[in-house]
Amino acid sequence: MDVMPLLLLVAGSAAVAAAARRTPVPAPLLLVAVGLLISYVPGVPGYTLDPHVVLPLVLPPLLYTAATDSSYLDLRAQLRPVALLSVGYVLFATFAVGWAAYLIVPELPLTAALVLGAVVAPPDAVAATAVARRVGLPSRITTILQGESLVNDATAITAYRVALAAAVGEGATWAGGIGEFLLAAVGGVGFGLVLMVPIHWMRTHLKEALLQNTLSLLIPFVAYAAAEQVHASGVLAVVTVALYLGHRAWEVDFATRLQEEAVWKMVAFVLESAVFALIGLQLPVILTGLGEYEGGRAALYAVALFLVVVASRFMWVYPATFLPRRLSARIREREATPTWKGPFVIAWAGMRGVVSLAIAFSIPLTVHGGEPFPDRNLILFLTFTTVIGTLVLQGLTLPPLIRLLKLPGRDAQAETLAEANAQAQASRIAEQRLDELLSDERNELPGPLADRLRSVLERRRNAVWERLGQVNPLTGESVDDTYRRLSREMISAERAVFVRLRDGRYIDDEMLRTLLRRLDLEEAAAYREAV
Repeated sequence: MDVMPLLLLVAGSAAVAAAARRTPVPAPLLLVAVGLLISYVPGVPGYTLDPHVVLPLVLPPLLYTAATDSSYLDLRAQLRPVALLSVGYVLFATFAVGWAAYLIVPELPLTAALVLGAVVAPPDAVAATAVARRVGLPSRITTILQGESLVNDATAITAYRVALAAAVGEGATWAGGIGEFLLAAVGGVGFGLVLMVPIHWMRTHLKEALLQNTLSLLIPFVAYAAAEQVHASGVLAVVTVALYLGHRAWEVDFATRLQEEAVWKMVAFVLESAVFALIGLQLPVILTGLGEYEGGRAALYAVALFLVVVASRFMWVYPATFLPRRLSARIREREATPTWKGPFVIAWAGMRGVVSLAIAFSIPLTVHGGEPFPDRNLILFLTFTTVIGTLVLQGLTLPPLIRLLKLPGRDAQAETLAEANAQAQASRIAEQRLDELLSDERNELPGPLADRLRSVLERRRNAVWERLGQVNPLTGESVDDTYRRLSREMISAERAVFVRLRDGRYIDDEMLRTLLRRLDLEEAAAYREAV
C-alpha cells in the first residue's frame, strides 16, 4: 500500500490550514480553493473520497470533539430551534430540493431527485462556527449552529437511505421510512445512553492518563460502529456519549484533561484540514464521470440547484423562528423577541461540506436488475457544485455580512465579571477548607509553606479582577498579563539552566525531562492562552 499520497494530503492540508491563520480567509475555504487548484497540477495523485472511510472513520471523531466542546446546558436551552433545523429543515430540504431538481432536470426521475435532495440537505457548520468564533457572533446563534451540525447528519443519512431504497426498487413506503427514521433516532440515542455511563466509569477509574486518552480515542469509533450494526444512528450515538462525557469532564483527573485537550485539538485539526482539502481535490473525479452532461447544460442545472438550496433554507428558517412565537404564549414569555438579523445569519450560514459528498459517492452504480443508477454522475456533479458554491460564496461573504448587520457580540466585560465572581466564591470556600485542614495537627505545615498555599489562592482570586482594571500605558498590558509574562521569563531562565547542566553531563536526560515537565506544569498554571 502506497502511503505517500496520504502523507502528502495530511502534510499539505495542515500547511495550508496553518497559513490560513495568518489571513482573513477561514481555513476551510482556503483549503477547498487550494484543493481545486492543486487537483490539476501534473503529478498530483488522484484522490477519490471514499464513503467507507469518511463516514465510519472521519465523521465520528469530528462529531466527538465538536460535541465534547459544546455545552449540554446551552444546547438544552436551545433545543427547539436546534431540533427545527437539524430535523425539520433537513427533511424539508430533502423534499424541496428533490422536487425542484425533478422539475429542473428533465431526465431525472423523482426517486433519484429525492436522493439528491437528501444528499445536499445537511449543512456542514464547521466552517460557519469557525467564522462565528472569529467575528464574535452572539452565543445563542453559535450554539444553534453547533447543535444543528451535531444532529443533522443523522437525519440526512436516514432520509438518504429511505430515498435510495425507493430509487433502487426496494419497495420503500412512507410507513417504512418513518419506521426507519424512528429506529435510527431512538436507537442511536439509546445506544449513547447505554454506553455513556460505563465509559465514563472507566474514564474515572483508569489511573493513567495515557490509558484514559487511549480510551478517549476509541470512544467515537466504538459508539458509531455499535449503533450502525443494528441500523441505528451512529451519529446520534456518538453525540449522546460525547455530550455526557463533556458535561462531566470535571470528574476526570487534571493530567487526563490536559493531555486529552492537546490530543483532540491535533486530531480535529488534521481531519478537518484533510477533509476540506479532499473536497477541492474531487474536481477531476467529478468531471471525468459527467459524460453526456459536459457543457453548459450541467452548469445551468448547478446554478439553479444552488439557488434552490439557498432559498429553501430561508424559506424554513424565518417561519421556524417567528411562527412558534405566534402560536405559543409560553415561548413569547420565555424568550426575547428576535429581530430579522439573527435568522438571516443562520439562514446564510447553511454551507454544505464533506458529509454531502461522502453520501453522494456511496450511491450504488446500479439498481435492481443491473440497470445503471439514473443520472448518478450528474447527482455527484450537482452535489459537488452545491458544496463548492455554498462554501465559497456564503463562506466568504458571511464575515462581512455579520459586520454589516452589526449583531451584538459577546459582552467580554460581563463575562470577565462573571468569571471574577465565580473565582472569588471558589477561593473563599477553598480558603475555608485550607483553614480546616491546617487546624488538624496531622496536616501541620511550616509557616512559609502554609503561606504559599494561601498566596496561590489569593493570586487566582485577584488575577481575574486585575483584567478589569487599567492597563500599563507603556506596554498595553494588564497587571495579569505582565505577571504571566514575567513568570514565563523566569521559567525560561530556569529551563535554560537545566539544559546547560544536561549538556555539561551534570544531570542526565531522564532527570532533565522530569525537571522540564515540572516547569511546563508551572508555566501552564501561570499562563493561559487567550482563545
